[in-house]
Amino acid sequence: MVACETQCYHCGENCEAEEIVIAEKSFCCEGCKMVYELLSEHSLDAYYQLENRPGNPVQTSEAKERYAYLELEEVQDALLDFREKGCAKITITIPSIHCSSCVYLLEHLPRINPAIKAVIVDFVKREAAITYNDDELSLRQLIELLAKIGYTPDLSQDKKAGQTKQKSNQRLVLKIGLAGFCFGNIMLLSFPEYFMLEEGDLVEYQAFFGGLNFLLALPVLLYCAQDYFTSAIGSLRQRMLGIDIPIVLGIIALFGRSTYEIFTQTGAGYMDSFAGLIFFLLIGKWYQSKTYQSLSFERDYTSYFPIATTRVQSNGEEEQVLIQKLQKEDVIKIRNQEIIPADSVLLSDKAAIDYSFVSGESDCITKVDGDKIYAGGRQMGEAILLKITKEVNQSYFTQLWNQHVFKEEKALLLSKTVQAISRYFTVGILTIALATLGYWLWADSTLALMAFSSVLIIACPCALALSAPFAFGNILRLFGKDGLFLKNALTVEQLADVTDIIFDKTGTLTTNNTANIQFIGANLTKATYHKIQALAENSTHPLSQMLSGYIQKLPHFEAGKTLEVSDFEEINGQGIAAWVDGQYIKMGSANFVGIGTSDSGHTATQVHICVDGNDLGYFNIEKQYRTDLDQVLNSLSQKFDLHLLSGDNDADRSYLEQFFQQKDRLHFQQKPLDKLNYVKELQTAGRKILMVGDGLNDAGALRQADVGIAISNDVHSFSPASDGILDAQKFGALSHYLFVAKKSLWVVKASFILSLLYNGVGLFFAVQGLLTPLIAAILMPLSSISVVIFATILTNIIAKK
Repeated sequence: MVACETQCYHCGENCEAEEIVIAEKSFCCEGCKMVYELLSEHSLDAYYQLENRPGNPVQTSEAKERYAYLELEEVQDALLDFREKGCAKITITIPSIHCSSCVYLLEHLPRINPAIKAVIVDFVKREAAITYNDDELSLRQLIELLAKIGYTPDLSQDKKAGQTKQKSNQRLVLKIGLAGFCFGNIMLLSFPEYFMLEEGDLVEYQAFFGGLNFLLALPVLLYCAQDYFTSAIGSLRQRMLGIDIPIVLGIIALFGRSTYEIFTQTGAGYMDSFAGLIFFLLIGKWYQSKTYQSLSFERDYTSYFPIATTRVQSNGEEEQVLIQKLQKEDVIKIRNQEIIPADSVLLSDKAAIDYSFVSGESDCITKVDGDKIYAGGRQMGEAILLKITKEVNQSYFTQLWNQHVFKEEKALLLSKTVQAISRYFTVGILTIALATLGYWLWADSTLALMAFSSVLIIACPCALALSAPFAFGNILRLFGKDGLFLKNALTVEQLADVTDIIFDKTGTLTTNNTANIQFIGANLTKATYHKIQALAENSTHPLSQMLSGYIQKLPHFEAGKTLEVSDFEEINGQGIAAWVDGQYIKMGSANFVGIGTSDSGHTATQVHICVDGNDLGYFNIEKQYRTDLDQVLNSLSQKFDLHLLSGDNDADRSYLEQFFQQKDRLHFQQKPLDKLNYVKELQTAGRKILMVGDGLNDAGALRQADVGIAISNDVHSFSPASDGILDAQKFGALSHYLFVAKKSLWVVKASFILSLLYNGVGLFFAVQGLLTPLIAAILMPLSSISVVIFATILTNIIAKK
C-alpha cells in the first residue's frame, strides 16, 4: 500500500489515506476492493463498462450491527410487502441509485445471491422491489448485502406516501454553475478578440489570455462534460453507437482545435464556444428534466382507480366503497376470487388465499382466524371478513398488475420503428458530419471545424424517442380520468392496433342493475330463499349478484341474518355450490346441478337450484341489455369485426344478429377454454384482438387477447389478467376510447415528422456553416421539449372531441 491521490476504480473517491491495488486497479478502501472482487467473481464486470467509476462508497463492517433490529418480527412486518411460505417481497428506497450501472447491478443481484429471486428497479423513484427466499436469506442479510455493495437503503418508516420527493441532481447543478463560471470568465478574457484589437497592451497578453482560457476550459472538459464522455465510452464498450457520441466528437473537435491554435499561437481558439456549448447543453439537460417532470404521467391512483370493495359497518350493513377510502380497522367482506386490497387480519374461521398475483406461483394457502393476510392475495372459497391493518398502497397494487407474470409485453410496429430510427440515427449523423468536414476542408478550412461540430450537436434523436411515451402517457392519464384505467402506456398503442373486438354477454352487453327475475318450480320456503341468497352473495359473478340482490328485496327477507357457508366451490361458466346451514346447495346450469340440459329455446337465462340432491326448479332471469348497446355496437361494427362469446344459451341470437356483420361470429354455451381457443384461432389468422368481458369466466381469454378489458360493475372485481378496467357506466364511450387511441398514433407520427423537420432544417443550416456550436447547443434540447409539448397538447385536443 502506498500513499496516493488517485481515484478509486469503484466509487471514484480520492484514495486520500492509502491505495489498494488489485489487477492494476486502485481502490480507496477494503470495502470497494471487496465489491470489485465480488462482482468479478460473479461475472458482473459489465457494471464498470456502463459508467465510469459508477459505484458508491462502501461502509465499513463496523456499521453492520446497526441492522440487528431487522431481526425483530414487528420491524419485518412493518417493512415487508409480503411474506408467505418462504417467499418475501420488499420495496425499498435506495437514494444512491444514480446511473444505468446501478440499475444493472441491482437487477443482477440474483447472480450474487441465488436466494434473491428478482429485483425490479424504478430509476426515477430510486426504488427497488426485491423478491427473495426468506428461508435462505433474512431481511437483515439482504439489507447488509445492499450496504456492502454501496447501496444502503433508506428504511425510515415516518415518510407518508406522496410527501417524499427526490432531491434534485446536485451534481448537475454544480456542473452548470462551474461551466457558467468558466464560460463567463473565458468570454471576459476573450474581449480583445471580440473587438479585434490589433495594438495596445492587451494584444501583448494574447498568449497569456489564451493560456488562462485553456486552464479555465480544463475543468469544463474533465468534469462538466464527464457524463457525455462516460455515456459515449459505455456505448462503445457495448458495441453500440449511442446518441452522445456525436456530441462528444463535437466537444473534442472544438477543444482540440482551440488547444492547437492557443499553443501554436496560430489563433485565439474557440474556448468561449466550447465552454458555452457545455454550459447550454447542461442547462438544456436540466430544463428537459424539469419539463418532463411537470408532464409526468405517473397516475394519481387515488383520483380514479376504479376498484371498490364491500365494507361492513358496525351495524352489519354493507356498502360499496372505493379501496382508496378504506382506513385502518375497517372491516371488509371479500368474496370468491376477489383480490384483497390491503394488509389485513382474518376475522372469519378460515380462508384459502392464492398469492399468485404477488409471487407468480399459484398455490392456495389455508389461513385461520387471526392470521395476517397480505394485499394482493385472492380468496378462493366462501366470503370472508377481514380487518384492515395497513392503508391501501395503490402504487404497489398497480406495480403488481404490471408484473410480467401476467402478460408478456409485445413490441409493436411503431415501437420497433422508433428503436430502429434511434439506432441508425447516430450512424447517419456521423456520416453527414464527416462529409461536411471533408467539404469545408476543401472549400474553406476556417469553417470546417464549426460546421462539423454544429452538425454533430444540432441533430438529436431524443425527440423521436420521446414522442410515443409522452403521447401515449397523456392518453393513459386522460382515459383514467374518464373511466378507462389502462395498465400502462404500451396498452394504448396495442389498443390502437386492434382489428377485432370480442364481447362476453352477461355483465358486459347486459347490465347487472335491472333484470326480470322469476322462480319457476316448487314453492320455496323463506329459509330456502335465505340459504340461496347466502350462497349467491359469496360469488362475484353477475348472475349471482343479481339473484342475491333480488332475494334481499323480497318482503320476507330478514336483513342481517347470517348463515354459515362452508366448502364453497365455483366452477367458471357452470355454477356454484356449498354447504349452507347444514344443507348442500348447488346453483347454476342444468348440467352443473345434475338434471340434464336446459331448454335451449327458452328466451331467458335459467339458474337451476338443487338442495341436497333435489331439483327445486330454476330462476328465470331476463337480463336487460345496456340502453346504449345499439349505438355502441353499430358504431364499432363500421370499423371493427365484432364477435360474441357467451356461456348462455342462444335465445337472444336473433336480437344480437343485427349488430354483428356475420352470423357465424356469434357463439353461445362457450366454456372458458372455448373462449381462450377462439382468441388463439383469430390471432393465428393475423388478427389483433380486444376482449371485453367481466374478468371471471373469461380470464384466460382476457390474458390471451392483445388487449383485455374487464367491465367494472356494481361489485368492482379486479382481474389481474386484464390490461384495463372499464367503468360499466362508461360502456357507451368504448368507441370513443378506440377512436382516441387510433388518433394517438397519428399524433405520434406527426411528432415524428416535426422532429425530422427540426433535424432537417437544423442540418441544412449547420452543413453550410451558418450555425455555431453555441446556438446548436441551445436549440438541441428545445427540440425535444417542443415535440413533447406538441404531443401532449394535441392528445388533449383529440381526447376532448
